[in-house]
Amino acid sequence: MADYYELLGVPRTASADEIKKAYRQRAREFHPDANPDDAAAAEQFKKVAQAYQVLSDDQQRSRYDRYGEAGVGGPGGGGGPSAEDLFGGGLGDIFETFFGGAGGGSPFGGGGRARGPSGPPRGQDIEVIADISFEQAVFGDEIDVSLKLPTRCGDCEGTGAGEGTKPITCSDCGGSGQVQRVRQSLLGQMVTASPCSRCGGLGQIVTTPCATCRGEGRVTSDKTYQVDVPAGVDSGSTLRLSGRGAIGPRGGGAGDLYVHLRVAPHDLFLREDHDLVTEVPVSIAQAALGTQIELETLDGAEHLIVPPGTQPGREFVLRQRGVPHLRGRGRGDLRARVRVDIPTKLTDDEVDLLTRYADGRGEVVGNGKEGLFSRIKSAFS
Repeated sequence: MADYYELLGVPRTASADEIKKAYRQRAREFHPDANPDDAAAAEQFKKVAQAYQVLSDDQQRSRYDRYGEAGVGGPGGGGGPSAEDLFGGGLGDIFETFFGGAGGGSPFGGGGRARGPSGPPRGQDIEVIADISFEQAVFGDEIDVSLKLPTRCGDCEGTGAGEGTKPITCSDCGGSGQVQRVRQSLLGQMVTASPCSRCGGLGQIVTTPCATCRGEGRVTSDKTYQVDVPAGVDSGSTLRLSGRGAIGPRGGGAGDLYVHLRVAPHDLFLREDHDLVTEVPVSIAQAALGTQIELETLDGAEHLIVPPGTQPGREFVLRQRGVPHLRGRGRGDLRARVRVDIPTKLTDDEVDLLTRYADGRGEVVGNGKEGLFSRIKSAFS
């Protein structure tokens, strides 16, 4: 057998994309539908498929590069799989794998088998919004999500058929849900497929519809699902529940349920990525002389020492007190940001005390239009 790289017309250094592209070109060239009654082309097509099957697999390609066909079970090693074996169903399936097959069939028509979806369709995906608290987003929780959606009819068990009856196979499509049409083209016969108009693509016809679901096989019901919210989610995070969406008609599979999370704000904490930020209000005296305060965290109260001379905006970092990482270990930090509160009302004694403090530091206070004490006193009265 010829060298696999030569069969596909690619160098030995070709990438996976280059090999795939070359195979597509060779498949079009030698496909039996494009070469009717040409045994040589059909044989070449099988060889090209065998070459692609080996070179598209990293492990097989490595063995082939080292040992040739003997290393991949080719003629030198007891015989390799045929093109039919590789793709499980004939030359039409090989072509369908690379050039479509969702109802379109082979673009060359003829012997290629046009396959597509048959039977009841899958149900719709459903999207809902779930409101959770700030703490639930940080630590995770299990919540209930309630909604209305199509579910399987219990009276007919999803068949859509009335009591004592069953759906019958559609005579137009033979139960496949599709009808094929053949037309001539420059390259031969072109086979196209489309949903069967008689059964609506379901493959079956209900002659006596179920009185409960009117032949639909599904009814709208209230459903409640328990949803696990992982620690560390945020507003806009989406959880996917496979198979929890709307059920398909006439026994079709269920779609998925997408739960979009909306996190409520917190009175004390602001989230910045995986960190939490909170404000620490202190007075002028506490900032100047230092103090110890009790700081609220999501894990409980902790003592925080504010050293003398602390400036407004200074941050104290509490490690591992923030938001857990969704896909990793550890948590963010809690950043406690100092806010110095300036009093808006002072007693006479406080005004006198601050005035003498300012005089001692040589600081000018007041607006210069009246006595210093009177000006300061009136400003806070």
